[in-house]
Amino acid sequence: MTNWRWWICSLLFVATTVNYLDRQVLSLTYKEFIAPEFHWTDADYGTITSLFSIFYAVACLFAGKFVDWMGTKKGFLIAIGVWSLGAVMHAGCGVATTWFVDGVDSVAALRAVEAGSHAALAISTVSVYLFLLCRGILALGESGNFPAAIKTTAEYFPKKDRAFATSIFNAGASVGALSAPLLIPPLAKHLGWEMAFIIIGALGFIWMFFWQFMYDKPEKSKHVNEAELEYIHQDDAFDAAAKTSSDDENSIPFIRCFRYRQTWSFIVGKFLTDGVWWFFLFWAPAYFHDHFNAPASSPLGQGLIFTLYAIVTVVSLFGGYLPKLFVEKRGMDPYAGRMLAMLIFAFFPLVALAAQPMGARSPWWPAVLIGIAAAGHQAWSANIFSTVGDMFPKSTIASVTGIGAMAGGIGSMIIQKVAGNLFTYAAEQGAAFHFLGFEGKPAGYFIMFCYCGLAYLIGWVIMKSLVPKYKHVEV
Repeated sequence: MTNWRWWICSLLFVATTVNYLDRQVLSLTYKEFIAPEFHWTDADYGTITSLFSIFYAVACLFAGKFVDWMGTKKGFLIAIGVWSLGAVMHAGCGVATTWFVDGVDSVAALRAVEAGSHAALAISTVSVYLFLLCRGILALGESGNFPAAIKTTAEYFPKKDRAFATSIFNAGASVGALSAPLLIPPLAKHLGWEMAFIIIGALGFIWMFFWQFMYDKPEKSKHVNEAELEYIHQDDAFDAAAKTSSDDENSIPFIRCFRYRQTWSFIVGKFLTDGVWWFFLFWAPAYFHDHFNAPASSPLGQGLIFTLYAIVTVVSLFGGYLPKLFVEKRGMDPYAGRMLAMLIFAFFPLVALAAQPMGARSPWWPAVLIGIAAAGHQAWSANIFSTVGDMFPKSTIASVTGIGAMAGGIGSMIIQKVAGNLFTYAAEQGAAFHFLGFEGKPAGYFIMFCYCGLAYLIGWVIMKSLVPKYKHVEV
């Protein structure tokens, strides 16, 4: 039997890695490089990250259907091409700001403007809008990554292997976040933050070359032999047509997807939990900078972020393998095995409740505890994505995945906006703002960590209530 499916999975892994590298450039350059130049506050940054989330959410609503319509190959190529263009465009925001602000004729002059002045306010306002434009293009393209990747996984893997394959390509999010602090701050420090966006953004264009020549549906791929094809289609071997082509499979109309409890289960799970991962992704560098004086370009800042995502990368890989054990060793059906695994991983984020208290002892404690919590998310994410492939026909997987991703984006938008405003308000209030023994900005972070810790157990209970046991959606 050939193993071409794992080469395709490796391409999905690389795409997801690039996806998260592109997202991380802003968070790793925000505090040290961008905020001083454009006079941003945490509220400004919260506005950008929250609106990026809603751009992503709205785009996801249509991205899945777009991938189903265009096909996996073309859909993925267009998606990564658009988001790579958006990533590179961020580099021009400094120059573009000088075009719209009177009295500022160079990028160097932006930083020299007096803080709190009318010119500084104009710079921050204009630059926020310009970054939002670039983030919107980035979000539009990135919204196609997971629908296309999940659709590819369903095409190339039987149900029992899908969560494991998903956990492998989904680990690209962790690897992207893991390598980001080692790559991006040094690039920004030595070449300028603009070159960090350009160099990281260009990686997507390189990926497109390999996807163009390596991907075909397994039925058409010259690299997939009959034995591997039979293994891939072991779940629908009784249907000869499904073994040779999925093009004739009936698709569920987009609006009708919302009639199914299975869709709403996925929506709820994504809405409550996606924002937690994005909160860690967007705010962890700022947290270490603010509370431990560890900028992202410093050895301590790089070490903390690297440790956090090293834990995520190692632990999250087991997330897709656990339900495989439940299916093969205990004879559980894939959905039941997945839900049991998700319940186990829902307890991991509870350790985030201890991150702020333990931070008083050492900055390494929050890095480790947030890493465990984020690893729980990635393991959860690998399994919640696979529930779609379990219960919906292949022709509709990308559409339902896009709907869930939209819900996750909306949840993230709310969390990012609340976080930005909360941190700005808490810093202004100082000792007058307190929560469970913490004052000022640390109290604001503790509030957010409390939500992050509890979201998964709440989401699991609601999901289990909506879909107590496996039930395939019939067209």
